[in-house]
Formats: sequence, C-alpha cells, structure tokens
Amino acid sequence: MTDIRQWTRQAMHIIEADFQRSADTHLIPLALPGLPGVELYFKDESSHPTGSLKHRLARSLFLYALCNGWLRPGAPVIEASSGSTAISEAYFARLLGLPFIAVVPASTAREKLAQIAFYGGQTHLVEDPTRIHAESRRLADESGGHFMDQFTYAERATDWRANNNIAESIFQQMRHEPHPEPSWLVSSPGTGGTLATLGRYVRYRQHATRVLCADAERSVFYASYVSGDRGLTLDCGSRIEGIGRPRVEPSFMAQVLDAACQVPDALSLAAMHYLARRLNRRVGASSGTNLVGALLVARRMVQAGERGSVVAILCDGGERYATSYYDDAWLAQQGFALTPLIEAVAASAENGAELLGVASLFR
Repeated sequence: MTDIRQWTRQAMHIIEADFQRSADTHLIPLALPGLPGVELYFKDESSHPTGSLKHRLARSLFLYALCNGWLRPGAPVIEASSGSTAISEAYFARLLGLPFIAVVPASTAREKLAQIAFYGGQTHLVEDPTRIHAESRRLADESGGHFMDQFTYAERATDWRANNNIAESIFQQMRHEPHPEPSWLVSSPGTGGTLATLGRYVRYRQHATRVLCADAERSVFYASYVSGDRGLTLDCGSRIEGIGRPRVEPSFMAQVLDAACQVPDALSLAAMHYLARRLNRRVGASSGTNLVGALLVARRMVQAGERGSVVAILCDGGERYATSYYDDAWLAQQGFALTPLIEAVAASAENGAELLGVASLFR
C-alpha cells in the first residue's frame, strides 16, 4: 500500500471516529395555536460540534474528496463560504492536520471569522461576494491545494439514501409523533444540497411528503424555480448569511421540489426574533426564513382541511450574529424596523393570520 493510500485510510478512520463520538441533533416541537391540526417541529442542527447544519455537509465533502484522491498530506484545503461551511471544514481540516483557507465575503459576521480561526483556519476576505468562487479557484491553483467547492459537490457528496443523512434522521425521530410522516419538509437553499437530499430521500422511500424551498430576498433560486432558467444571476450577495446565492448553483435540483417561496429579508429577521423568543435562545436568520416557509405551508394545510406535521430546519445558533442581526444599532443602520413584522409573525403562528409579502409557487 502506498504512503498516500495509508494516509487516506487513516484520515477516513479519524473522521469516522469523530462521527461515532457525536450524537444526533434534536427535533424540537413548536406549538402553533393559530393553526390547529398542524404540528411543527424544528430539526436543530445547531447542536452539531461546529454549531450548524453545515457540519453534515463538511463531513460528507471531506469523505468525498478523500475517496476521490483529491486531498494530500500538507496540501491546503480552500473553500468559498459565507462562514458556516468554512467553520465546519476548518474543524475537519484540523482533525486531519491540513491547512485551511476560507474565502468569505468581507461582510461576514466577525463571530464566524473568529470561529474559523479557533479551528486553525485562515480567512481570505473578498469585497465582492459574487467573486468568492473564482477567488477560491485562483488560490487553489496557486497553492497546489484543493478547492472543496461546496456549491458544486454538495448534492453528490451527500449520501442521500442512508448514512444518517438529515432526511433519514428526521423520519427516524418522527416515528412516535402523532403524524410520523411529515406533510412538508422546509429548508432554505445555500448550496442546494440539503434540499436535494430531502427531495431525493422522500422519493426513494416512497413518502408522500412534500418539500418546500424557502429562499432569501437577494437570491436567484426562487426565480429559477419559477422560470426554469438556471442561468439567472445577481450582482449582489444575500443579506441572510448562509442562504441565498447570486447564481443557480450546480447542487440546486428544482426537479425534486414541490414548492418554493421567497421571503423578504426583514420578514426573515422578524421571524428569527420571534422564534428566538419562543425557544428562549438565539437562532440564525436562515431559521427565520424557514419559519416563514413553515407557516406558509401550515396555513395552506388548515385552509385545505388537512391535519399533519411540518418539519423545518433550524440551521444554526444566533450567537454568531450578536453584532449584526441581534444588535439594535446594526438593524437601524441597515434600515430594518422589525417590531411590526415580529407582531405579524406572532399573529400568523398564534392566530392563523396570513403573512403578506411572501412570493410562492406550488406545483
């Protein structure tokens, strides 16, 4: 056996041992008094060792890269990220003793940058968020390292049939609930990989469950879903960190979705604050986006006389956004007035009121 094969074998063993030390993430019920007959749950991905949904993806990307022979001892790993994937990849790179460079927008929350550094990673800040992919490619070429490229490989690196992927985990945890087969699964798109896993898994297991993509305001995924055009682009990045993209990423699979919606940024932030109040702990803004999507499908179920369950993704914790989304001065500087919108979210969850301003398409 060659030296590289021995190193790869040992690296796989290290990652598998780390996985065995980790417990599954929690499924948290959230009562909806205004939407009777609908049980809402949040899959709490913030309880991963690196604090977000991206821990699953980072593990899968490293295993995929190792099995493809793309990683080498001492060669750096480079990733384009809004922060959370970079944090998780820095964690796995440190496990394997590999240098790690995160290429992130300059606007990324400083708490995220600190966490990347905590795991031994470097950060390369880019002023134009639409350039992080190209800059990552350049750094990989110049350094002789490997560009992990989550936006291309997320859907193919994840084992969507089994291996305790997020969909399999949700269905296992729902077995003893009043409505064990969810009527809807709700997730926001970053790479598109989580939605691809959810959509494929429910088809593979022959579930009647439907999948909703809850997109951010400054993002092309919703428009692409509506139009079928994968060539759409924007000249700006998303204000909701971790989700929303200025281009349709290769991992986004519109054909495995049943519906999509686009949530205004202010409403995502308002829903985040409402959810944090209900859970008595801070959550990220992408979880607010998912709450809006969950309320949208729950209200449709009630109107149709349906009873059942909805599971949405709680992507990460809110500690990473203490100086942005949870900072009153920052919100005012950005022009966000959230109080009436928080009240609107509360009215939807507690009285069944319609949330205005959300674009949606159901198929």
